[in-house]
Amino acid sequence: MTDETTTHSRLGRFVQTTVGGETIRAFVPPRPPPEPPIDVMSLLDKLSLAERALGRLDGITMLLPRQELFLYMYVRKEAVLSSQIEGTQSTLTDLLRFETEAQAGQPVDDIREVSNYVDAMMYGLDRLRDLPLSLRLIREMHARLLQGGRGGTKSPGEFRRSQNWIGGTRPGNALYVPPPVNELSHCLDALEKFMHDEGTRLPALIRAGLLHVQFETIHPFLDGNGRIGRLLVTLYLNVHGVLRSPLLYLSLYLKTHRADYYRLLQEVRERGAWEPWLEFFLTGVAETANQAFEAATRIVSLFKEDRERITTESDRAGSALRVHDLLQENPFLTANILVDRTGLSAPTINAALADLERLGVVEEVTGRRRGRVFGYRRYLAILGEGTDPLPAPNATAD
Repeated sequence: MTDETTTHSRLGRFVQTTVGGETIRAFVPPRPPPEPPIDVMSLLDKLSLAERALGRLDGITMLLPRQELFLYMYVRKEAVLSSQIEGTQSTLTDLLRFETEAQAGQPVDDIREVSNYVDAMMYGLDRLRDLPLSLRLIREMHARLLQGGRGGTKSPGEFRRSQNWIGGTRPGNALYVPPPVNELSHCLDALEKFMHDEGTRLPALIRAGLLHVQFETIHPFLDGNGRIGRLLVTLYLNVHGVLRSPLLYLSLYLKTHRADYYRLLQEVRERGAWEPWLEFFLTGVAETANQAFEAATRIVSLFKEDRERITTESDRAGSALRVHDLLQENPFLTANILVDRTGLSAPTINAALADLERLGVVEEVTGRRRGRVFGYRRYLAILGEGTDPLPAPNATAD
């Protein structure tokens, strides 16, 4: 788009505002969708690949013997990855062990933040049954995201009443300064109208990509914007029937390509360059859906293979299979938890665990003699791919 009028009409405006005695320029984005319209024809190949990958993922999840378990684990993986982008160092193992109460002592703040993300995500998915995707729902999820821990002082569930910024030590040297408070209501009203705009002919995937950038650009909260903004993509696609099961989470892709992610967000703001962002976004949707499909396929095969192995090689197949069933629900378990959940005696559970350890299905992860924790090794390996913590971040999108 070389025509100056064309380019300019996609751009927002800068307004002057004063923060701490310093006059700064804050950015106010134009109302979505972009005008002139998105060049959908240039994106058709990427769009087709993304839609095909989502259809394949929907297909495999319908065939999963226990679809709710796959969702349970994938939500947790997304929570870890999305929180890592914002600087936490928790791993999926940390979260799962914390949730199993297998980790002694109080949870560190990082784990609490990830656990809050799981809570906010599941709450949002559940609330969609009786509440539309809206500013109200976004605020409710935000309140759960920031409850307790480090986020408790950052106005959980409330849109900001002071200026924020991204990068730098103050607004004056920031990489990006979002709209000032007096422009916030107008920006959020336009965002909500776009969420509910049934008149647009843009495909839902493209609208989801526009929605994410618009939310990140407005940056309506003091903290947690990045996590809520990434979650909005999945909720939006779920609401519009693109996904039957909410299994698309982009954080691994954005974590892997975070320099490109931040650059493309900024190019939309500075130049109205929506098409390059949407190419990147659609590529991420396709890659993420394909990864989830492959993980689901491998997990189904693993459960089947281990079940057959236990049936044919275990000396205690009945009790070992009951333990194996519970390990699919939570890949970290203690003998005490297994006794409570199965009703089997402690000696029977310990013998079954010893048998599963011998077969290479589980391994003891604490090295302790008492309060031992057993992990479903190969299952954890599939789930944990890509969840090693990032180096300390520079500027973040939160």
